[in-house]
Amino acid sequence: MKNFKNIVLALAFFVTFISKGQVSAVHLTTEMTVNPLAVTENQPRLSWQLVSKEFNSSQIGYQILVASSEEKLKIDEGDIWNSGRVNSNKNLQITYGGSPLKNQAKYFWKVKVWNQSGKFSKWSETASFRIAPLDSTLNPIWIGAITKANSHLPEGRNYHTATFNRQKKDAIINASDSLSRRSIMLRKPFTVAKEIKEAVVYISGLGHYELTINGKKIGNSEFAPLWTDYDKTVNYNTYELSAKELKNGENVIGVLLGNGMYNTLAERYTKFFVSFGPPTLFLKMKVVYKDGSEDFIKSDETWKYSKSPITYNSLFGGEDYNANLEQKGWNEAGFNDSDWKKVVVQEAPKGVLRAQTAPPITIQKQYNVASVKELKPNFYVFNMGQNLSGFTTIKVKGKKGQTVRVWVGEGLNDDGTIGQGRSGKPYYYDYTLKGEGIEEWQPKFSYYGFQYVQIENINYKKTKNENLPTLVDLKSNFIYNSAGEAGTFESSNTIFNKTHELINNSIKSNFQSVFTDCPQREKLGWLEEIHLNGPGLMFNYNLQSYIPSTMQNISDSQRENGLIPSIVPEYVIFGGDFTDSPEWGVTGVILPWMYYQYYGDPSLIEKYYPVMKKYVDYLTSKSTNHIVSHGLGDWYDYGTHAAGYSKNSPIALSATSHYFYGASLVAKAAKLLHKTDDIAKYETLTSEIKNAFNKEFFNPETKQYGTNSQFSNAVPVFMDIVEPQYKAAVMQNLLADIKAKGDRLTTGDVGNRYLFQTLAQNGENETMYKMNNHYDAPGYGFQIKFGLTTLTEQWDPRKGNSWNHFMLGQIEEWFYQSLAGIMADDQKPGFKHFFIQPEIVGDMTFVKATYQSIYGTIASAWEKKDGKLILKVEIPVNTTATIKLPVSVQSEIKINGKLAKDLNLGSGKYTIECKI
Repeated sequence: MKNFKNIVLALAFFVTFISKGQVSAVHLTTEMTVNPLAVTENQPRLSWQLVSKEFNSSQIGYQILVASSEEKLKIDEGDIWNSGRVNSNKNLQITYGGSPLKNQAKYFWKVKVWNQSGKFSKWSETASFRIAPLDSTLNPIWIGAITKANSHLPEGRNYHTATFNRQKKDAIINASDSLSRRSIMLRKPFTVAKEIKEAVVYISGLGHYELTINGKKIGNSEFAPLWTDYDKTVNYNTYELSAKELKNGENVIGVLLGNGMYNTLAERYTKFFVSFGPPTLFLKMKVVYKDGSEDFIKSDETWKYSKSPITYNSLFGGEDYNANLEQKGWNEAGFNDSDWKKVVVQEAPKGVLRAQTAPPITIQKQYNVASVKELKPNFYVFNMGQNLSGFTTIKVKGKKGQTVRVWVGEGLNDDGTIGQGRSGKPYYYDYTLKGEGIEEWQPKFSYYGFQYVQIENINYKKTKNENLPTLVDLKSNFIYNSAGEAGTFESSNTIFNKTHELINNSIKSNFQSVFTDCPQREKLGWLEEIHLNGPGLMFNYNLQSYIPSTMQNISDSQRENGLIPSIVPEYVIFGGDFTDSPEWGVTGVILPWMYYQYYGDPSLIEKYYPVMKKYVDYLTSKSTNHIVSHGLGDWYDYGTHAAGYSKNSPIALSATSHYFYGASLVAKAAKLLHKTDDIAKYETLTSEIKNAFNKEFFNPETKQYGTNSQFSNAVPVFMDIVEPQYKAAVMQNLLADIKAKGDRLTTGDVGNRYLFQTLAQNGENETMYKMNNHYDAPGYGFQIKFGLTTLTEQWDPRKGNSWNHFMLGQIEEWFYQSLAGIMADDQKPGFKHFFIQPEIVGDMTFVKATYQSIYGTIASAWEKKDGKLILKVEIPVNTTATIKLPVSVQSEIKINGKLAKDLNLGSGKYTIECKI
């Protein structure tokens, strides 16, 4: 397609039609969430999507009703708010404007809309939201088995290596079975004597909890609540109980507690030792009866506890369970708890108690055994077919007291046994049988990255040796955030399709309470991955209610001097460049802008502008003549050298470019927020950094930046630092280096995005195709050839540690934006207007992609067939799109079978054909 020119045929294209349908409002959300139970805003924002069978359909007005009950809403009584007809095309983030909303109250709402022809819709389905309690009304009482003072747990966030003081370590290990580390069960009976209208539970069990009512688990969360810096924020969860979950007479609340990141252990494998205190519980249940009266059940000194059958639990080391310690019916009515002990009231965590508004972690997929090998008698290794983050479910039968030890790992040693050398060892699960038929068990408070399972000293399926337990069934559970998937991608290129799968399996594996680096060795929230993979993350997943929690974590972790550490939450302080690297910290500035671009919501810029500004000011304090010289640089750049610190490109070039990037976005934010003084200050700063950068790193004679590496030349082009008159020459130097390297990259974790997008945005998609369409290292194809199911930490898996990292996954942005051509319009954020501008590269014959935008489904699917380019697009109601085709001006274009020259389109489904 090199001989063709991208053209935009800019006049309006009008489709005449006879009205056959009506616009409808669907997918109602409050604060970007469907039927949320803990809205923290006193004027929440209401949104809806629109669907219509008509072309060019849009909204010109709406009416919202908010009611205190479903019954009132059914008769169209908006006793809380009746907006009346509002003439507006806005259907997202409508600020509530009714009567003051009451603490803990539930509200119901619906909307009807008017389309461009003045016709109004039926009322939408009913949506709801519940207002979170005020902090002052929660009055949290934290309870557990032992006070923090008596637990003698270590404090501080130091990185403890294997040489950690042995005496201290032994003391901690000896304490692991004590009340300071032990999983405990807590119970509270209560009586219901009247007919219930509603019951709501507010709970935070730290590190993690499982809540039951009358023996049945409430909710489907794993590892709740989501991780935070517990000295700054503590999440609590909200559950509504149905009439089936409570009964007349005695009811019992049961809570199981585990350690999580709140209280890590030194025994077995651990990356670090840190404790915010022993396991602890806050709970408040509000029961409202139909006669208007209320009851409150709280965590207090009247509760009782007992040690649970979970004898060991660590996020890093595994979990052990002794079924002989079970107490049948402990969380049900009628249980005799006379041997249980009274809880103690504990010191509250330091952090502010906040409603968790991000989605929970759940079991998303389950895998059966793909293949099995018996390495020697009664010694089995199972291949589960997919590397993932999660845990196993086992079904076993055998004699009382027999133990099954389950080892898990990403890869195998040369002898076929489980290999944990790269991913952190020892990690395993022990289950001790009670000897009662088939017993099923899975861990509750630990997960790991694995594909293979090793179990020794067992029978498999059939009982051949009566002295050994028999494994009846084995499954692996894939856990990740339940935010939901937003995108799909498929093409004629096998490497690209498989790459898309590899990357997304790694994203899912690390899509936990925070975006982690890996699901085994560290489980830490290294920040750079979020912004460098940001577009790919947002095209693939619904992050509307997840990213705000990430920004809260970033805000909590920011130091007084403005530093945003590289890890958030900062459970461990590694120190030096691993704590302070600009390419990582600048995430706090970039992420609110990405959120605005994809979701049309400036609230994170508004809320965290002080965080953004303070971080750029911090970098200013670390600069000399506007040059910042510290950090990790282009981490893991590719070459013959060992992976790690940037070797191909100057660290100062990397650090200063991100200083520039951050300053430019703060200036842009100041403009958006009308902060006049800051506009001038940060626009001037941006200009000064640019001048200093070019003076320090640009050679006007050779037209090269830094070391003339791919990163050195790509990043100033991407960030618009290079002066316009030199841009073409810098691009030529970049292309020359790529060609000299055999069309291979030399960038790393940081530089990949800038390299990929510099090529994509400057007409070099053929180079991108060549660079990635092969089976060599560096490249995604090598990992496919290696037989992996997730993306690894290094291009050559044999050299790296983790086999489940998504940090090199920046090509997802190219898949969606370039190959499929779904491109946001910066001037109309949230895809209110967007571009469909596919790139036809190499020998590719088709690409299909969809993206669930906040307005609805955007689809772009093209194929080359019989000398024609056939492009099928879908444009959501209330949005418009401009189509850009890689064809000549003279090309004949048909839209839905009719000749056309104008490619600015309203909503609808279109088939566009042209000769190529």
